Amino acid sequence: MQALWMLVATFLFSLMGVCVKLASETYSTAEIVTYRGAIGVIGIYFIMRWQNGTLRSTMVTGHIWRGIFGVLSLWLWFYSISKLPLSLSVTLSYMSSIWVAVILFVTSWWKNRGKDVVHLPPNLVMSILLGFVGVVMLLRPTIRVEQLPDSLIALCSGFVAALAYIQVRQMGVAGEPEYRVVFYFSLVCTVMGILGQFLHFNALSETQLAAHVNHHLFDPRGIALLLGVGILAMIAQLAMTRSYRLGNPLVAANLQYVGIVFTSTLDLWIWKVNLSWISWLGIAVILSSGMIASSFNSKPNVSNTDKN
Repeated sequence: MQALWMLVATFLFSLMGVCVKLASETYSTAEIVTYRGAIGVIGIYFIMRWQNGTLRSTMVTGHIWRGIFGVLSLWLWFYSISKLPLSLSVTLSYMSSIWVAVILFVTSWWKNRGKDVVHLPPNLVMSILLGFVGVVMLLRPTIRVEQLPDSLIALCSGFVAALAYIQVRQMGVAGEPEYRVVFYFSLVCTVMGILGQFLHFNALSETQLAAHVNHHLFDPRGIALLLGVGILAMIAQLAMTRSYRLGNPLVAANLQYVGIVFTSTLDLWIWKVNLSWISWLGIAVILSSGMIASSFNSKPNVSNTDKN
C-alpha cells in the first residue's frame, strides 16, 4: 500500500505542476503559494470535521519545522524553475531522495557511534542511485558557469525537502494523522504566501495594483487553475504523508522519481515535447528503480530501517 499511495501522490503532484506552469503565466509565485495553502486549509478542515478529528496536537514543534522546511523548499524550487532550464531544476531538486538516504545514514551513525551502526540496505540505496541516473538520462541537464549559483539553490531545495519528508515520517510513526500534518503545512504556506504578496504588491503603484486585482478577479481560467493547484496539492500531500507513515522512508523517497515519468508524459501530451530514445530509456530505468524499491517493503528486514 505504501507504493500505491506514493504513486497516487506523484501523479497528482505532476498534474498540479501542469496547473502551476499554466497559472504562472498570470499569477506570481507568492499568489500560487497562497492559494495552494489556503485551499488546503479549507479542505482539510472539512475533512477533519467529517472524521470527527481535532487540530489539537502535542507535536507543535514538529509541525513548525515541517512547515518551515516544506515552504522553504517550495520557494527555492519555484525560484530555480524561473531561473534555470526545467530539466536542470527538476533533476537537482529530485536529489531529495538521495539526501534522505544520506540523512538517515548520518543520523544512524550519530546515534550509534561507538556501537554497531545500523546500515542502510545496499540494494535499496542502489535503487535510489539508479533512479537518479534514470532522471539524468530522461532530462539530460547541463550546467553552465553562470548557472552555478541558481543550481546550488535548486540543490538546496532538494535537501530541505528531504528534511521535510523525514519530519513527516517521524510524525506519522508517532501517530499524528495525515490531515493534521497537511493542515498545518497548508497554513504555513498560506501565511508565507500572503507575506510574499504583501512585499510584492507593496512595490506596485495604485494603478498597477488595481489593474492586477481586477484582471485576476475576473479570470475564470486563472481561478480554475488556482483551484486545481490547491485541490491536487491537498490530496497529493495526504497520500504522500500516508506513504511515508506506512513503510520505509527510502522506498517512499525513491518512488518520487516516478513523478518525472508522469511529468514527461504530460509534457509530451500537452506541449508536444519530443523525447529521444535516451529519454525513453531513462523512463525505463526510473520505472525499474521504482519496482525494485517498492518490492523491498515485502522483505522482513525492512522494519529495521524504519527505526531510524
